[in-house]
Amino acid sequence: MSETTLDVVGIGNAVVDVLAQAEDSFLVRHDLAKGAMTLVDERASEKLYSGMGSAVEISGGSAANTMAGIASLGGNGAFIGKVKNDQLGEIFSHDITSVGVRYTTARATDGASTARCLIFVTPDAQRTMQTFLGASVALGPDDLDEAAIRDAQITYLEGYLWTSDSGRMALRKAAEIAKAAGRKVAFTLSDAFLVDAYRADFFEFIRDSVDILFANEIEITSLIEANNFDDALQISRDLCEILALTRSEHGSVIVSGNDTYIIDAAPVLDVVDTTGAGDLYAAGFLFGLTQGLGLHTCGRIGSIGAGEIVSHFGARPEVRLADMIASELD
Repeated sequence: MSETTLDVVGIGNAVVDVLAQAEDSFLVRHDLAKGAMTLVDERASEKLYSGMGSAVEISGGSAANTMAGIASLGGNGAFIGKVKNDQLGEIFSHDITSVGVRYTTARATDGASTARCLIFVTPDAQRTMQTFLGASVALGPDDLDEAAIRDAQITYLEGYLWTSDSGRMALRKAAEIAKAAGRKVAFTLSDAFLVDAYRADFFEFIRDSVDILFANEIEITSLIEANNFDDALQISRDLCEILALTRSEHGSVIVSGNDTYIIDAAPVLDVVDTTGAGDLYAAGFLFGLTQGLGLHTCGRIGSIGAGEIVSHFGARPEVRLADMIASELD
């Protein structure tokens, strides 16, 4: 197998996050499901946007956040995702390249505007997301940077892309390219609503194409249709080579064959915003794997990254994670 110059290439929805603090009464007034991610059309998105308070706009999207985290750790990565040639598309492109992630996907010149995710953070730090997928769902197989996929140790695929036909085709093709090149494929289930909607598809895809699976407690329990997390963990052991299962304040569990690693959550003085916690856990874990570290250490790096993210507003690191990790691991 040839040498690689990329650690990870991430493929997912290119989204601009619009974050604002909100009271529970706002969620009730607009009939928003607290703590969930809901897909909305452009009209509903514009209506909610007009009702938001002071907001922060920053490029986001699950896999893009992960790639930004890998760059902050000192890793070498690329991102593949679709935006439109508009103002939000410019924000996305600038933000992700400015943190050191390679991004060369051609922008759409027609069709829907750049995707945006309106994130309402309540005083208990829960985030309620209303997502207009816009131009991101136009990503298809022809947008893939096949050379980057062949060149990366790991191709990281975002489950949210499964909601469009072209997105599913892109994920399947990316996995085929990575496998043919002898590389690893990682996949995140992304959200429980996706698991409920595409359970059979996910099972098939994981079984045939995935080496490393990321899921939170709710997602893996739903995928397996188990009564509780412990049952889901035992039943899912043979799903793929490595399972990285996150449990919020209860840390995470890494499963590889007969081996199980219990990872504590990183201590956080004040949980401000849980947006991106799973994305940065994946960043730390994948970075550790590409550096040849043991699974327990990979989990620790993931926990530290997640801990940094929940300590402030937004889903991108506010400190250089490479320095933070060096200090914590020492």
